[in-house]
Amino acid sequence: MKHALTAVNLLVMSMLSVCLGAGPSRILSVEDRAAESQYANWISLFDGKTLAGWKASESLNTFTVVKGSIVAKGARSHLFYVGDGISEVDYKNFELEIEVMTKPGANSGVYFHTAFQPEGWPGQGFEVQVNNSQKEHDGYLEMKKTGSLYGIRNVYKAMARDNQWFQMRIRVDGRRVQIWLDRTLLVDYIEPDYPANSRYRRLGHGTFALQGHDPGSEVHFRNIRVRRLPDKAPKPVIEPEPFDEVARQLLELSGNNFPLVDLHCHLKGGLTLDEVLAHMRRTGINYGIAINGGIGFPITDDEGIEQFRKSMEGKPCFIALQAEGREWPTLFSKEAIAKFDYVFTDGMTIPWKGKRTRLWIKEEVEIDDPQAFMEHLVDTIVKILDNEPIDIYVNPTFIPSVIAADYDKLWTPERMDRVIAAAAKRKIAIEINNRYEIPSIEFIKRAKAAGIKFTLGTNNVDPNLGRMEYGLRVIKECGLSWKDMWMPEQKH
Repeated sequence: MKHALTAVNLLVMSMLSVCLGAGPSRILSVEDRAAESQYANWISLFDGKTLAGWKASESLNTFTVVKGSIVAKGARSHLFYVGDGISEVDYKNFELEIEVMTKPGANSGVYFHTAFQPEGWPGQGFEVQVNNSQKEHDGYLEMKKTGSLYGIRNVYKAMARDNQWFQMRIRVDGRRVQIWLDRTLLVDYIEPDYPANSRYRRLGHGTFALQGHDPGSEVHFRNIRVRRLPDKAPKPVIEPEPFDEVARQLLELSGNNFPLVDLHCHLKGGLTLDEVLAHMRRTGINYGIAINGGIGFPITDDEGIEQFRKSMEGKPCFIALQAEGREWPTLFSKEAIAKFDYVFTDGMTIPWKGKRTRLWIKEEVEIDDPQAFMEHLVDTIVKILDNEPIDIYVNPTFIPSVIAADYDKLWTPERMDRVIAAAAKRKIAIEINNRYEIPSIEFIKRAKAAGIKFTLGTNNVDPNLGRMEYGLRVIKECGLSWKDMWMPEQKH
C-alpha cells in the first residue's frame, strides 16, 4: 500500500527521531520488542508534509501542517481521514498511535468509527478526549481530561502536560476499547449488553478524525499510524459490567460532565493500587487515594509525606492527606502539605471528657447526655472548619453507634445550619459518604441551598469499593449536577 512502512524503515526513523530530539526516547521491553516485529502491518496516515488523505469539514483554515505536525487551531472543524482512494479506510478492529502536544487551554479529540460529515460535531463514532488544562468558559467547565473515552469512561486527572509531546494509543478489539497515554493504561472498557433499541452508541466501524475545537485551542498531531486487527476479536479477558440501574446512572452522569470521582479511598484491608485502578477502568469511577496523617497514624512528619508522594508518581489518581486528630497541623510543614492534591479531615477524633476520643471505637465513647455531647460535637466541628487548613470535611454528621439510632433527632436543623454556615464561610466542600450513608438528604438539600460544593467518598476499610450507591441516590434525590461538585485544582 502507498503508506506502508517496513519494520526496518520504522526502526531507522525511530532511531533518528531520538538522535535528533524529535520525540521521546523509547526503552523497549520484551513485550515491546515482540510488538516491533509487527511493524510491517502499520500504515502511516500522515506524510508529515501535507494533508493528503484528509478532508476538513466546516472551516478549511483550522488545520495546517507546520514543521511535520498537523496543527488544529481555528473555528470548529473536524479533519477526517479519507485515504488515498486506493486503500480501504473503514476500520473495525485496530490499533491507532498518535503523538499529541497541547498548548495551554486547548480542547480537542481523536475520533474513531466515525464518518465524514460537512458540519457539526460528529454524529457517528467515539471521541478520545484531548484536554489538559482548559478553563471554565461560557459557564461550562469540561471535566473530562486527556485519554477519556468521552462521556463513557472519563479520566478526571490530567495525566499529560501542555507543551510536551505524549503518545496516545487506542486499541479497539471487538467490544473492548483500551486507551493508553504513553505507557499508562487509562481506559479498559467492555461494551455492555445494552437493552434492545437503546439510544447508546455502539462500537461499529468507520474512519478517524481530528478535532479543531475553537479559535482559542491549539493542538499539534504527528506520527499518526494505524494497523488493523482481525475482524473476529478474541473473547475479552474481563467480563463487561452488568448494565443494571447503577451502571445506567453512572453512564448517564459520565455523559453529562458529572465528575465521578471517589476522593476518599484507602489502600487498606489488602486492597492494592492496581486493584483500585482496575475498578476505575471497569466502572468509570475515578479515585483519590488518601493516606492517614497524625499521631498514631501511618505518617507523622514531612518525610512520610514525601515517601507517599513518590510512591504515587505517574498514577492516574489524585493523592490526599486525611488529617487525623486536632493537633495534625503542628506535625507537617505547609510546603509538605501542598504536595497533596487536597487535604481533608473529619470530626471523628475529638477531645471529650478530658481525653482524646475516637468516636468510631465504641469502647472509647462515654455518652451520658446525648444533647450535651451533640453541642460539644457541633462546637468542635465548627472550630475545625474555622481553623484547620482543609479542602473537604468528610464523614460529615457522623455520630457514635451508641446514639446513631437517634440521628434525625440529634441532628436538628439548627445544628445542621451551624456546620453548613462554617463550611460555606471558608468554601470547604462536604463529602457524601457511601460507607456510612451520611449526611442525610435533608442536610444535603440545606447545604446545596447555601451554595456548598460536594464530593463523593467511600472511606473503605477493605477491598470492597462499591459503586457509590448512596452517592447516586443523593445525586438523584437532591438534583445535583457537575456545578455542585468540588474537584481538586489540577497541577500542570
